[in-house]
Amino acid sequence: MSPEMERFKQTLRNHAERKTNAIALWGDQLKLDYATLYAEVMYRQQRLRDEHVKVVALALDNGTEAMLWDLAVLFEGLTCLTLPPFFSPAQRNHCLQQSQAELVIAEPELEAELQGAGYEKNGEFWRRTFSGPNLIPEGTAKLTFTSGTTGTPKGVCLSAESLLRVARELDQASKPTDPRHHLALLPLAILLENLGCYAALYAGATLSVPSQKTLGIQGASGVDVPRLLGCLATRKPESLILVPQLLLMLASAAEQKAFNPQSLRFAAVGGARVSEELLHRAQRIGIPVYEGYGLSECSSVVCLNRPGARRPGSVGRPLPHVEIRLADDGEVLVKGSTLLGYLGQAPFSDDWWPTGDLGEFDPEGFLYLKGRKKHQFVTSFGRNVNPEWVEAELTQRRHIAQAFVYGEAMPTNHALLWPHRPDCTDEELAAAVAQANEALPDYAQVHHWTRLDQPFTAANGLLTANGRPRRDAIVERYRAQLTESVFSEESAS
Repeated sequence: MSPEMERFKQTLRNHAERKTNAIALWGDQLKLDYATLYAEVMYRQQRLRDEHVKVVALALDNGTEAMLWDLAVLFEGLTCLTLPPFFSPAQRNHCLQQSQAELVIAEPELEAELQGAGYEKNGEFWRRTFSGPNLIPEGTAKLTFTSGTTGTPKGVCLSAESLLRVARELDQASKPTDPRHHLALLPLAILLENLGCYAALYAGATLSVPSQKTLGIQGASGVDVPRLLGCLATRKPESLILVPQLLLMLASAAEQKAFNPQSLRFAAVGGARVSEELLHRAQRIGIPVYEGYGLSECSSVVCLNRPGARRPGSVGRPLPHVEIRLADDGEVLVKGSTLLGYLGQAPFSDDWWPTGDLGEFDPEGFLYLKGRKKHQFVTSFGRNVNPEWVEAELTQRRHIAQAFVYGEAMPTNHALLWPHRPDCTDEELAAAVAQANEALPDYAQVHHWTRLDQPFTAANGLLTANGRPRRDAIVERYRAQLTESVFSEESAS
């Protein structure tokens, strides 16, 4: 057992002995104290040992069962494959086949899907035998698949040592505010939330794991806002992990007095670029928001703003377990807690992981991200623009739900926009664009825009399964609209 694993297990054992009646897990209805949590994990460990398997897949909604099985797989030293609820059946099947998961613990509605994939029900487990070599690197505790930009999931293999070191650093980072109740808003299959849950257990706090259905969250981006706000009002969590769109939702609700952030002590936000204006809005209404930065290949979080060390617009300083430097072209390179390798590929043996993100440090060591290296476009004036930066400024205004910005070899930048509400007027969209432009230099501003007649979705092939734009597909479909302004300007001249 790795030193970090032994430390985490001992911490939970201590909580079980000293916090006997303190609530550890709070599901939809069920509450478990720390003593019961520890006993349940030990029982499940033995159940897994009796199965004689190496890879266990979890396809469970958030809840006490999902967390107990996750911990049992971890402590038993097996590889845990976590399947996000927003993956398509084809993607889930791909993950199961590639990982050769011999045992699956899943929600009942996946029964037909698992049977179709060759699994047989054995009690509460689904079993399948695989032949041929297993391509998972030795020591892989967590196998997390990221769909990236192609939609074909790519398996990232991570050690328990790396994962639990990050969880411990997250616990340390939030300690000055001492949150005693963390609520998991994101699926536990999301590595960031998974480690946030470990951090809450490290602290001996209460971990709320209501199902996504109870929270009103559907798939990768659907949210029943009144249901979500009702759950938060009932549970009154002290810490949350948010993506920018959820932060925008809570900030807007708080401004309308529909959400009271008073109980919150620490709200981490990450997963995509956050506009500085949104961070200031959130802080003004009392949401204690701390932006961070991480990636699956580095076991999630590598930088985080913290109490007493916060710079809005930055992603914070590096956490103690990593080193970060910039390549000559500005690419962010990370050393420490890197992946063992991608599933089916050669082990990763370099010291520094190339993130593909562009960044710069200020004199005090805070990192500012400038977008993805590969998504940059160059205007006809020779200026480099990262569209994700501009898109974040647009979508974190009140009226714009989706934005796509393009300006390759063009004198001006063009945006495709989808509003939050069908009754949003063109005047309101124009005002939101103008407001975003105020925060941007002239070369990055949006000069022309088109209102879309349908949103980008995975179903129409314009989003990946986890909600990222398929940039090449969008340009191909909307090339006429994106370049229309150039032709009109040329004909006018």
